[in-house]
Amino acid sequence: MSSDIAPIPSNEMDRILSLYEFDLDYSNLKDNFKDLTYLAAKISGTEISLVNLIDSYTQWSISNFGIDVDQVPREETICQYTILERDHFEVEDLSADIRFKHKAYVDKPMSLKYYFGIPLRTNTGYNIGSLCVLDKNLKKLSPEKIELLKIVANEIITRLSSIKLVHELKNKLKVEKETSQKVAHDIRGPLSGIIGISELINNQGTDSKMGDILEMVNLIHRGGKSILDLADEILSEKGIKKPLTEDDFNLLLLKDKLVKLYTPQAQYKNISFVVNTNANYETIPFSKNKVLQIAGNLISNAIKFTTERGNVTVDLDLKAIDDTLALSIAVTDTGIGISDKTIATILEGGIKSSDGTGGEKGYGFGLTMIKHLIDGLNGNMEITSIEGQGTRFEVRLPQH
Repeated sequence: MSSDIAPIPSNEMDRILSLYEFDLDYSNLKDNFKDLTYLAAKISGTEISLVNLIDSYTQWSISNFGIDVDQVPREETICQYTILERDHFEVEDLSADIRFKHKAYVDKPMSLKYYFGIPLRTNTGYNIGSLCVLDKNLKKLSPEKIELLKIVANEIITRLSSIKLVHELKNKLKVEKETSQKVAHDIRGPLSGIIGISELINNQGTDSKMGDILEMVNLIHRGGKSILDLADEILSEKGIKKPLTEDDFNLLLLKDKLVKLYTPQAQYKNISFVVNTNANYETIPFSKNKVLQIAGNLISNAIKFTTERGNVTVDLDLKAIDDTLALSIAVTDTGIGISDKTIATILEGGIKSSDGTGGEKGYGFGLTMIKHLIDGLNGNMEITSIEGQGTRFEVRLPQH
């Protein structure tokens, strides 16, 4: 295989969708897997081990041993080949392989020679990343060690699945709480009316000596008052001002995450990267659901198509649209721009990635994936561009 051709799995779209179903914050997972990266290094006898997840643009190292790395452009990685395999991918001498011999990690000071990777395969059969080990010395792992590393890889998938399950259960609980609050609101009005009528009848009935009717009215009054008190209790427990939970972002927190995750990509291409927020709404909570994946893809895409010393700016805001609060993510670049025809194709969900301005390889489904995620959240996207001057993507995601 030529070193100039980006290796793309035949199921790339479904593979990335499977990764995004986990809805992960790549900057917040190290403690979940640090014991497994340590174990993998000890099993293999290597200096380095990594747990990597690979999206459209980037290899995210969510846990590492023996090396301090958080992310690498996908086109620079060895693991992009591992996710093509069912069993494993091994390179006994990186310096002798045409695909890797010119990479920075093969030269000094790292001088890496040996690589062994096992794909992280989900229960639905998609390789979302890899468990890999590396060393400066030539090696060859025994079948016994390979089988032990496969057990570690399976445990990584099990833990990722557990994290996903916990998130789903929390989201269901959150929906149930919001439903109970809505029900309390819905029943409070009619109950107040019933109680008011019963009080009126009770006052009039006392004068008319309507004993049997009064008893029935009193029963209605007591029952309605009891339910009304319950509704008030539910509403007071939930509160009108919703606190920030671990399942929520606000604009400030999202800004911090985006700066941490994507500044290295911008610095790699000598691009100015700035994230702005609307100061009036910085602390209002909104759902985390797929926000990092959508914003991250837009930012990576903007960096990819912006030349050196260009600018990528992100504006985060909350806007009222048709009586609904929406999260607005606007990404503006000074890149090569896109044509009106291409914009129309993107909005129809029918375009794949192409190569970037700095030689970055195209990996299939960058903008198509963004559109798919936005549609799944009932959001919308607007694109404006001037060829040769830059592009602006704005995404609006409705919030409850």
